Amino acid sequence: MLMYIAEFLGTMILILLGDGVVANVNLDKSGMKGGGSVQVSFAWGLAVMIPAFIFGAASGAHFNPALTIALAADGSLPWDLVPGYVTAQFAGAFTGAVLVYLLFKDQLDATENQATKRGVFCTSPAIPNTGRNLLSEIIGTFVLVFAIKGIGQTGAVPGLGNFFVFGIIVSIGMSLGGLTGYAINPARDLGPRLAHAVLPIKDKGSSNWKYAPIVLFGPLIGALAAVLLYSAIPWA
Repeated sequence: MLMYIAEFLGTMILILLGDGVVANVNLDKSGMKGGGSVQVSFAWGLAVMIPAFIFGAASGAHFNPALTIALAADGSLPWDLVPGYVTAQFAGAFTGAVLVYLLFKDQLDATENQATKRGVFCTSPAIPNTGRNLLSEIIGTFVLVFAIKGIGQTGAVPGLGNFFVFGIIVSIGMSLGGLTGYAINPARDLGPRLAHAVLPIKDKGSSNWKYAPIVLFGPLIGALAAVLLYSAIPWA
């Protein structure tokens, strides 16, 4: 039970801080409006690192269904834990997005652009192209999961790996984030997208559910490809 609570709370904090920075730098009437993509990229890295330090010992700090399923596929996690992990991750992501709405409701009300409002909660492609958008999510998640697996070879002291994950997230965001917003995590996108759909956000417009399959299947494919390749390499 503790591991499920950890995944719920960790993912909630991830989205609170991650979606929170997007609201902070993009919404009208926010004191940090205009902070830009560098602030967003670093803040998302910190949003992953902070709950990882808190909950890593309890659950492994997945906070990502694609990572959870990939680790089960390569034998690092028992399959019977997967439903509870994934449910907790999606529930935590939804709850984190609700908290962002409550905190930034005045700024959301003051912002007229519907895409900007939706962008607080979920991702969208800079140029819609199903094939390349899917490839972007596949490759971004592949890099994330392959690098996480590689951290185990560093012999780092316990906890230091969380700093490495921070660097991985920031690097992916700064290098590939402008393509699709680098969801690289189905819960990170679909939980807040559902919150956008059900919350009474003023003049919010569409939640763009037609894009949802990209952020569901892209990360899953990328994560599974990463663990399969990692397992196939004769490291020793």
